Amino acid sequence: MKTVSEELFQNMVRIRRQIHRHPELGYQEENTAAIIAEELNKLGIKAATGIGKTGVVGRIDSTNNAGPAVALRADMDALAIQEETGLEFASEVKGVMHACGHDGHVAMLLGAAALLKKSLKTGSVILVFQPAEEGGAGAQKIMESGLLEDAEAIYACHLDRHFKAGELVVQAGTISAFTDRFDISIKGKGGHAAQPHDTVDAIVVASLIVMSLQTIVSREVNPLYPSIVSVGRIEGGFVPNAVAEKAILCGTVRTTKPHVREQIIAGIKRMVKAAGTLHNADVKVTIIKGYPAVTNTFDETEIARKAVKNIFGDQALVDTQFASMGGEDFSFYLEKIPGCFVRLGAQKEGFANIPAHSSTFDFDENALGIGAAFMAETAKLTIDHLAK
Repeated sequence: MKTVSEELFQNMVRIRRQIHRHPELGYQEENTAAIIAEELNKLGIKAATGIGKTGVVGRIDSTNNAGPAVALRADMDALAIQEETGLEFASEVKGVMHACGHDGHVAMLLGAAALLKKSLKTGSVILVFQPAEEGGAGAQKIMESGLLEDAEAIYACHLDRHFKAGELVVQAGTISAFTDRFDISIKGKGGHAAQPHDTVDAIVVASLIVMSLQTIVSREVNPLYPSIVSVGRIEGGFVPNAVAEKAILCGTVRTTKPHVREQIIAGIKRMVKAAGTLHNADVKVTIIKGYPAVTNTFDETEIARKAVKNIFGDQALVDTQFASMGGEDFSFYLEKIPGCFVRLGAQKEGFANIPAHSSTFDFDENALGIGAAFMAETAKLTIDHLAK
Protein backbone atom coordinates (compact mmCIF):
# COMPACT_ATOMS: atom_id res chain seq x y z
CA MET A 1 0.00 0.00 0.00
CA LYS A 2 1.79 3.12 -1.27
CA THR A 3 1.12 6.06 1.04
CA VAL A 4 4.26 8.20 1.20
CA SER A 5 7.27 8.75 -1.03
CA GLU A 6 9.94 6.06 -1.05
CA GLU A 7 12.44 8.58 0.30
CA LEU A 8 10.26 9.41 3.31
CA PHE A 9 9.47 5.75 3.94
CA GLN A 10 13.13 4.76 3.94
CA ASN A 11 13.92 7.63 6.29
CA MET A 12 11.26 6.40 8.74
CA VAL A 13 12.70 2.88 8.55
CA ARG A 14 16.17 4.28 9.26
CA ILE A 15 14.95 6.23 12.29
CA ARG A 16 12.95 3.29 13.63
CA ARG A 17 15.94 0.93 13.38
CA GLN A 18 18.31 3.47 14.90
CA ILE A 19 16.03 3.85 17.92
CA HIS A 20 15.46 0.08 18.07
CA ARG A 21 19.19 -0.54 18.39
CA HIS A 22 19.43 1.85 21.32
CA PRO A 23 16.27 1.41 23.43
CA GLU A 24 15.77 3.36 26.64
CA LEU A 25 13.42 2.81 29.55
CA GLY A 26 10.87 5.36 30.75
CA TYR A 27 12.29 8.73 31.79
CA GLN A 28 15.71 7.63 30.47
CA GLU A 29 15.06 8.39 26.79
CA GLU A 30 17.90 10.91 26.43
CA ASN A 31 19.37 9.48 23.21
CA THR A 32 15.91 8.94 21.70
CA ALA A 33 15.00 12.55 22.48
CA ALA A 34 18.22 13.77 20.89
CA ILE A 35 17.45 11.83 17.69
CA ILE A 36 13.94 13.31 17.59
CA ALA A 37 15.19 16.86 18.17
CA GLU A 38 17.77 16.43 15.40
CA GLU A 39 15.17 15.12 12.93
CA LEU A 40 12.76 17.95 13.75
CA ASN A 41 15.56 20.47 13.29
CA LYS A 42 16.27 19.01 9.82
CA LEU A 43 12.63 19.67 8.97
CA GLY A 44 12.83 23.23 10.27
CA ILE A 45 10.42 22.51 13.12
CA LYS A 46 11.01 24.19 16.45
CA ALA A 47 10.91 21.89 19.46
CA ALA A 48 11.13 22.05 23.24
CA THR A 49 13.17 19.30 24.92
CA GLY A 50 13.29 17.99 28.48
CA ILE A 51 9.49 18.12 28.74
CA GLY A 52 8.30 15.76 31.48
CA LYS A 53 12.01 15.05 32.02
CA THR A 54 12.84 13.50 28.63
CA GLY A 55 9.94 14.35 26.33
CA VAL A 56 10.08 16.44 23.16
CA VAL A 57 7.25 18.69 21.98
CA GLY A 58 7.46 20.24 18.52
CA ARG A 59 5.07 22.61 16.80
CA ILE A 60 4.21 23.30 13.19
CA ASP A 61 2.43 26.59 12.62
CA SER A 62 0.84 27.32 9.25
CA THR A 63 2.09 30.22 7.19
CA ASN A 64 -0.72 32.54 8.27
CA ASN A 65 -0.28 31.38 11.89
CA ALA A 66 -4.05 31.31 12.36
CA GLY A 67 -6.55 28.59 13.16
CA PRO A 68 -7.00 25.85 15.75
CA ALA A 69 -4.27 23.60 17.13
CA VAL A 70 -4.35 19.80 17.00
CA ALA A 71 -1.93 17.48 18.82
CA LEU A 72 -0.43 14.19 17.63
CA ARG A 73 1.29 11.89 20.14
CA ALA A 74 3.92 9.15 19.99
CA ASP A 75 5.39 7.32 23.00
CA MET A 76 9.15 6.75 23.18
CA ASP A 77 10.02 4.26 25.92
CA ALA A 78 11.19 0.65 25.70
CA LEU A 79 10.71 -2.32 28.02
CA ALA A 80 12.97 -4.24 30.40
CA ILE A 81 13.16 -7.32 28.15
CA GLN A 82 16.18 -9.08 26.65
CA GLU A 83 15.68 -9.10 22.87
CA GLU A 84 15.72 -12.48 21.10
CA THR A 85 14.51 -11.53 17.61
CA GLY A 86 17.79 -12.07 15.80
CA LEU A 87 17.13 -8.95 13.73
CA GLU A 88 20.11 -7.23 12.15
CA PHE A 89 19.13 -4.07 14.02
CA ALA A 90 18.38 -5.82 17.33
CA SER A 91 18.86 -4.01 20.62
CA GLU A 92 22.45 -3.41 21.65
CA VAL A 93 21.40 -2.66 25.23
CA LYS A 94 21.37 -5.66 27.54
CA GLY A 95 17.97 -6.33 29.07
CA VAL A 96 16.17 -3.52 27.24
CA MET A 97 14.09 -3.82 24.06
CA HIS A 98 11.45 -2.04 22.00
CA ALA A 99 8.91 -4.85 22.37
CA CYS A 100 5.74 -2.78 21.92
CA GLY A 101 6.40 -0.74 18.79
CA HIS A 102 7.16 2.63 20.35
CA ASP A 103 10.19 2.93 18.09
CA GLY A 104 7.73 2.73 15.19
CA HIS A 105 5.44 5.30 16.79
CA VAL A 106 8.30 7.81 16.94
CA ALA A 107 9.23 7.18 13.30
CA MET A 108 5.60 7.53 12.17
CA LEU A 109 5.13 10.84 13.93
CA LEU A 110 8.34 12.19 12.44
CA GLY A 111 7.04 11.06 9.05
CA ALA A 112 3.74 12.84 9.68
CA ALA A 113 5.71 15.93 10.69
CA ALA A 114 7.55 15.88 7.35
CA LEU A 115 4.24 15.64 5.47
CA LEU A 116 2.60 18.40 7.50
CA LYS A 117 5.57 20.74 7.24
CA LYS A 118 4.99 20.82 3.48
CA SER A 119 1.21 20.67 3.35
CA LEU A 120 -0.26 22.46 6.40
CA LYS A 121 -2.24 25.47 5.14
CA THR A 122 -3.99 26.63 8.30
CA GLY A 123 -3.89 26.05 12.02
CA SER A 124 -1.13 24.40 14.05
CA VAL A 125 -0.04 20.85 14.82
CA ILE A 126 1.63 20.00 18.13
CA LEU A 127 3.97 17.01 17.92
CA VAL A 128 4.16 15.19 21.26
CA PHE A 129 6.98 12.68 21.79
CA GLN A 130 6.12 11.34 25.21
CA PRO A 131 8.28 9.45 27.69
CA ALA A 132 7.33 6.63 30.03
CA GLU A 133 4.05 5.27 28.73
CA GLU A 134 4.89 1.83 30.10
CA GLY A 135 3.82 2.40 33.69
CA GLY A 136 5.39 5.81 34.22
CA ALA A 137 2.35 7.92 33.27
CA GLY A 138 4.44 10.20 31.10
CA ALA A 139 1.26 11.64 29.62
CA GLN A 140 0.55 13.35 32.93
CA LYS A 141 3.95 15.05 32.81
CA ILE A 142 3.30 16.32 29.29
CA MET A 143 -0.10 17.68 30.32
CA GLU A 144 1.46 19.44 33.30
CA SER A 145 3.92 21.23 30.99
CA GLY A 146 1.18 23.49 29.64
CA LEU A 147 2.34 22.99 26.05
CA LEU A 148 -0.99 21.46 25.06
CA GLU A 149 -3.18 24.18 26.53
CA ASP A 150 -4.40 25.37 23.13
CA ALA A 151 -4.83 21.87 21.66
CA GLU A 152 -8.48 21.33 20.70
CA ALA A 153 -8.07 17.68 19.72
CA ILE A 154 -5.44 14.94 20.07
CA TYR A 155 -4.72 11.67 18.26
CA ALA A 156 -2.38 8.71 18.58
CA CYS A 157 -1.70 5.47 16.70
CA HIS A 158 -0.57 2.20 18.24
CA LEU A 159 0.88 -0.60 16.15
CA ASP A 160 -1.12 -3.80 16.58
CA ARG A 161 -0.02 -7.28 15.50
CA HIS A 162 -3.63 -8.55 15.53
CA PHE A 163 -4.29 -6.76 12.23
CA LYS A 164 -2.52 -6.62 8.89
CA ALA A 165 -0.79 -3.53 7.55
CA GLY A 166 -3.46 -1.41 5.89
CA GLU A 167 -6.11 -2.23 8.50
CA LEU A 168 -7.03 0.38 11.12
CA VAL A 169 -9.32 0.08 14.14
CA VAL A 170 -11.07 3.41 14.72
CA GLN A 171 -13.86 3.19 17.29
CA ALA A 172 -15.71 5.69 19.44
CA GLY A 173 -16.25 5.10 23.14
CA THR A 174 -14.17 3.10 25.60
CA ILE A 175 -11.44 1.18 23.79
CA SER A 176 -9.07 0.23 26.63
CA ALA A 177 -9.39 -0.57 30.32
CA PHE A 178 -8.74 0.97 33.70
CA THR A 179 -5.52 -0.63 34.98
CA ASP A 180 -5.64 -0.85 38.77
CA ARG A 181 -3.45 -3.00 41.01
CA PHE A 182 -3.85 -4.56 44.41
CA ASP A 183 -1.34 -5.71 47.02
CA ILE A 184 -2.54 -7.98 49.84
CA SER A 185 -0.42 -8.81 52.88
CA ILE A 186 -1.38 -11.64 55.24
CA LYS A 187 0.07 -12.18 58.69
CA GLY A 188 -0.83 -15.35 60.52
CA LYS A 189 1.06 -17.31 63.15
CA GLY A 190 3.94 -19.50 62.11
CA GLY A 191 4.89 -22.82 63.61
CA HIS A 192 5.87 -26.43 62.98
CA ALA A 193 3.89 -28.23 60.29
CA ALA A 194 3.36 -31.09 62.77
CA GLN A 195 1.36 -28.78 65.08
CA PRO A 196 -0.94 -26.84 62.72
CA HIS A 197 -3.43 -26.31 65.56
CA ASP A 198 -0.97 -23.90 67.16
CA THR A 199 -0.70 -21.80 64.00
CA VAL A 200 -2.59 -19.51 61.66
CA ASP A 201 -1.56 -20.61 58.18
CA ALA A 202 -0.99 -17.58 55.95
CA ILE A 203 -0.84 -19.78 52.84
CA VAL A 204 -4.26 -21.24 53.54
CA VAL A 205 -5.66 -17.71 53.94
CA ALA A 206 -3.93 -16.63 50.74
CA SER A 207 -5.37 -19.60 48.86
CA LEU A 208 -8.88 -18.81 50.08
CA ILE A 209 -8.48 -15.21 48.93
CA VAL A 210 -7.22 -16.21 45.47
CA MET A 211 -10.22 -18.46 44.88
CA SER A 212 -12.71 -16.03 46.39
CA LEU A 213 -11.55 -13.14 44.22
CA GLN A 214 -12.42 -15.08 41.07
CA THR A 215 -16.08 -15.07 42.05
CA ILE A 216 -16.31 -11.26 41.98
CA VAL A 217 -16.30 -11.18 38.17
CA SER A 218 -18.14 -14.47 37.67
CA ARG A 219 -20.90 -13.88 40.23
CA GLU A 220 -21.12 -10.19 41.10
CA VAL A 221 -20.42 -8.21 37.93
CA ASN A 222 -22.88 -7.88 35.06
CA PRO A 223 -21.43 -10.16 32.33
CA LEU A 224 -22.10 -7.47 29.73
CA TYR A 225 -19.25 -5.40 31.26
CA PRO A 226 -15.77 -6.81 30.48
CA SER A 227 -13.85 -7.25 33.75
CA ILE A 228 -10.76 -9.07 34.98
CA VAL A 229 -9.36 -9.83 38.43
CA SER A 230 -6.05 -11.70 38.25
CA VAL A 231 -3.49 -12.59 40.92
CA GLY A 232 -0.09 -12.44 39.24
CA ARG A 233 2.20 -12.92 42.23
CA ILE A 234 2.02 -15.03 45.37
CA GLU A 235 4.71 -15.48 48.01
CA GLY A 236 4.67 -17.33 51.30
CA GLY A 237 6.76 -19.71 53.35
CA PHE A 238 10.38 -20.77 53.18
CA VAL A 239 10.56 -24.46 54.08
CA PRO A 240 8.25 -27.45 53.53
CA ASN A 241 7.91 -28.46 57.18
CA ALA A 242 6.79 -25.14 58.65
CA VAL A 243 3.49 -23.29 58.54
CA ALA A 244 4.02 -19.91 56.88
CA GLU A 245 3.45 -16.87 59.06
CA LYS A 246 3.30 -14.38 56.18
CA ALA A 247 2.09 -14.34 52.60
CA ILE A 248 1.77 -11.72 49.87
CA LEU A 249 -0.61 -11.54 46.92
CA CYS A 250 -0.34 -9.01 44.10
CA GLY A 251 -2.66 -8.68 41.15
CA THR A 252 -4.48 -6.51 38.65
CA VAL A 253 -8.03 -5.31 38.06
CA ARG A 254 -9.15 -4.44 34.54
CA THR A 255 -12.51 -2.77 33.94
CA THR A 256 -14.12 -0.52 31.33
CA LYS A 257 -16.84 1.18 33.41
CA PRO A 258 -16.21 3.46 36.42
CA HIS A 259 -19.02 1.93 38.49
CA VAL A 260 -17.75 -1.60 37.82
CA ARG A 261 -14.26 -0.48 38.79
CA GLU A 262 -15.53 0.70 42.17
CA GLN A 263 -17.72 -2.39 42.60
CA ILE A 264 -14.78 -4.75 42.10
CA ILE A 265 -12.44 -2.78 44.35
CA ALA A 266 -15.07 -2.80 47.10
CA GLY A 267 -15.53 -6.56 46.57
CA ILE A 268 -11.80 -7.21 46.92
CA LYS A 269 -11.67 -5.30 50.20
CA ARG A 270 -14.73 -7.12 51.54
CA MET A 271 -13.47 -10.60 50.68
CA VAL A 272 -9.97 -9.98 52.00
CA LYS A 273 -11.35 -8.72 55.30
CA ALA A 274 -13.72 -11.68 55.56
CA ALA A 275 -10.92 -14.19 54.94
CA GLY A 276 -8.84 -12.62 57.67
CA THR A 277 -11.73 -12.74 60.10
CA LEU A 278 -12.55 -16.35 59.20
CA HIS A 279 -9.03 -17.57 59.91
CA ASN A 280 -8.03 -15.10 62.63
CA ALA A 281 -5.29 -13.55 60.47
CA ASP A 282 -4.23 -9.94 60.12
CA VAL A 283 -4.77 -8.88 56.51
CA LYS A 284 -4.24 -5.64 54.67
CA VAL A 285 -5.20 -4.72 51.13
CA THR A 286 -3.77 -1.75 49.24
CA ILE A 287 -5.34 -0.56 46.00
CA ILE A 288 -3.04 1.28 43.59
CA LYS A 289 -5.07 3.21 41.03
CA GLY A 290 -3.66 2.87 37.53
CA TYR A 291 -4.38 4.46 34.17
CA PRO A 292 -7.95 5.53 33.42
CA ALA A 293 -9.78 3.86 30.55
CA VAL A 294 -9.21 5.32 27.08
CA THR A 295 -12.52 6.71 25.83
CA ASN A 296 -12.50 8.12 22.30
CA THR A 297 -14.80 11.06 21.65
CA PHE A 298 -17.40 10.76 18.89
CA ASP A 299 -16.55 13.73 16.63
CA GLU A 300 -12.82 13.05 16.63
CA THR A 301 -13.42 9.37 15.91
CA GLU A 302 -15.60 10.25 12.94
CA ILE A 303 -12.88 12.56 11.60
CA ALA A 304 -10.29 9.80 11.99
CA ARG A 305 -12.58 7.38 10.15
CA LYS A 306 -12.97 9.91 7.35
CA ALA A 307 -9.19 10.21 7.11
CA VAL A 308 -8.88 6.44 6.70
CA LYS A 309 -11.55 6.43 3.98
CA ASN A 310 -9.92 9.36 2.16
CA ILE A 311 -6.54 7.67 1.93
CA PHE A 312 -7.15 3.94 2.04
CA GLY A 313 -10.85 3.41 1.34
CA ASP A 314 -13.67 1.95 3.41
CA GLN A 315 -12.15 -1.55 3.35
CA ALA A 316 -9.29 -0.40 5.59
CA LEU A 317 -11.59 0.21 8.56
CA VAL A 318 -11.88 -2.68 11.02
CA ASP A 319 -14.50 -2.61 13.77
CA THR A 320 -13.82 -5.05 16.62
CA GLN A 321 -16.78 -3.77 18.70
CA PHE A 322 -14.84 -4.67 21.84
CA ALA A 323 -12.46 -2.80 24.12
CA SER A 324 -8.94 -4.02 24.74
CA MET A 325 -8.33 -4.92 28.38
CA GLY A 326 -4.86 -3.45 28.12
CA GLY A 327 -4.07 0.00 29.46
CA GLU A 328 -2.78 3.22 27.90
CA ASP A 329 -1.86 6.53 29.48
CA PHE A 330 -3.26 8.33 26.42
CA SER A 331 -6.33 8.38 28.68
CA PHE A 332 -4.81 11.28 30.63
CA TYR A 333 -4.90 13.46 27.51
CA LEU A 334 -8.49 12.48 26.80
CA GLU A 335 -9.56 13.59 30.28
CA LYS A 336 -8.83 17.16 29.15
CA ILE A 337 -8.78 17.12 25.34
CA PRO A 338 -11.19 15.45 22.87
CA GLY A 339 -9.45 12.86 20.76
CA CYS A 340 -9.09 9.37 19.34
CA PHE A 341 -6.67 6.50 19.91
CA VAL A 342 -6.32 4.29 16.83
CA ARG A 343 -4.96 0.77 16.44
CA LEU A 344 -2.83 0.40 13.32
CA GLY A 345 -2.40 -3.04 11.75
CA ALA A 346 1.24 -4.13 11.63
CA GLN A 347 1.16 -7.92 11.61
CA LYS A 348 4.43 -9.29 10.26
CA GLU A 349 4.64 -12.59 8.44
CA GLY A 350 6.07 -15.19 10.79
CA PHE A 351 5.37 -13.01 13.83
CA ALA A 352 1.56 -13.10 13.84
CA ASN A 353 1.29 -15.15 17.02
CA ILE A 354 3.93 -13.27 18.96
CA PRO A 355 2.38 -10.77 21.37
CA ALA A 356 3.64 -7.36 22.34
CA HIS A 357 5.94 -7.31 25.37
CA SER A 358 7.58 -10.49 24.04
CA SER A 359 11.33 -10.94 23.53
CA THR A 360 10.69 -11.87 19.88
CA PHE A 361 8.22 -9.09 19.01
CA ASP A 362 8.51 -7.31 15.67
CA PHE A 363 6.14 -5.56 13.24
CA ASP A 364 5.65 -4.94 9.53
CA GLU A 365 7.50 -1.72 8.73
CA ASN A 366 5.06 -0.98 5.89
CA ALA A 367 2.80 0.28 8.68
CA LEU A 368 5.12 3.27 9.15
CA GLY A 369 4.04 4.97 5.93
CA ILE A 370 0.40 4.15 6.60
CA GLY A 371 0.56 5.64 10.09
CA ALA A 372 2.36 8.79 8.95
CA ALA A 373 -0.12 9.46 6.15
CA PHE A 374 -3.09 8.76 8.43
CA MET A 375 -1.92 11.11 11.18
CA ALA A 376 -1.14 13.93 8.79
CA GLU A 377 -4.53 13.61 7.07
CA THR A 378 -6.37 13.40 10.39
CA ALA A 379 -4.68 16.53 11.71
CA LYS A 380 -5.62 18.54 8.62
CA LEU A 381 -9.22 17.29 8.58
CA THR A 382 -9.59 18.15 12.26
CA ILE A 383 -8.26 21.66 11.76
CA ASP A 384 -10.71 22.18 8.88
CA HIS A 385 -13.56 20.84 11.05
CA LEU A 386 -12.70 23.04 14.04
CA ALA A 387 -12.22 26.13 11.87
CA LYS A 388 -15.78 26.01 10.54
